[in-house]
Amino acid sequence: MTEPESTGDESVIRVLIVDDQALLRMGFAMVLDGADGIEVIGEAADGRAAVTQAKALYPDVVLMDVRMPDVDGIEATKQIVSALPHTRVLVLTTFDLDEYAFAGLRAGASGFLLKDTPPADLVTGIRNVAAGESVLSPRITSRMIELFGEKLPTEAPEDSPAAKIIASLTTREREVLEFIATGASNVEIAAQLYVSETTVKTHVGNLLAKLGLRDRVQAVVFAYENGVVTPH
Repeated sequence: MTEPESTGDESVIRVLIVDDQALLRMGFAMVLDGADGIEVIGEAADGRAAVTQAKALYPDVVLMDVRMPDVDGIEATKQIVSALPHTRVLVLTTFDLDEYAFAGLRAGASGFLLKDTPPADLVTGIRNVAAGESVLSPRITSRMIELFGEKLPTEAPEDSPAAKIIASLTTREREVLEFIATGASNVEIAAQLYVSETTVKTHVGNLLAKLGLRDRVQAVVFAYENGVVTPH
C-alpha cells in the first residue's frame, strides 16, 4: 500500500481515536483538538472500523482501545501496523496491569496509556509516539516481562536470523539494548554509559535499524524473546 502525498501541514499530528464508548471518544477529541499541533481526523467504535478508517485517513497516531466487540484492538493493531508502517498505535486501557492490553504491545503498539491519564500526559504521549518514541514505563515493562517470562527462551538458537543479527551488534549497541529492555530512558542510559543523550539516540536509531524494529517497545520484546536479557 502506498501512502498518499501530504495534503496539509506536516507539523500537525493527525490522530484517529478508537473506542467503543462514544463519551470517551468525545472526551479524548476535546482534549486533543485543544492542543497545539494535534488534529483529530476521525473516530471508530470497533477494530474493524478502525482498520478501515486508518487505511483511508493515514493517521500519524491511533489511540486504540483493546477491549471492543467484533474485531478487538489487538487484531486491529496488527493490521494497522502491518499496512501502515508510518502510523503509530497507542493502546488505551482502564488498568495499568491489564494483561489484554499487554497483548496490544506485543501486536505492535508503540505505547500504553490509561484512560484516566491527565490531559497533559495524554497530549505528551501522543507527541512522543508521533516522534518515534515509546510510552512505556519501567513498571509496565516489568509487568510485561512477568506475564510472558515463562514463555521466553534463554537465548536465540545460534543459527537463527535473530542470533545472527544480535551477533552483528556492537558492544555499545548491545549495552543500549539491554538498558532499553529494563525500560530505561535515553537520559538514564546516557547517565549510565557516561555519554551524551544525542549519542544514545544515535545508538538507539542504529540498533532499531539493524533489528528491523519500529520502536523501543518492539526492542523490549525482542530482547526478552531472544535471550539478550532474561526475566529477573
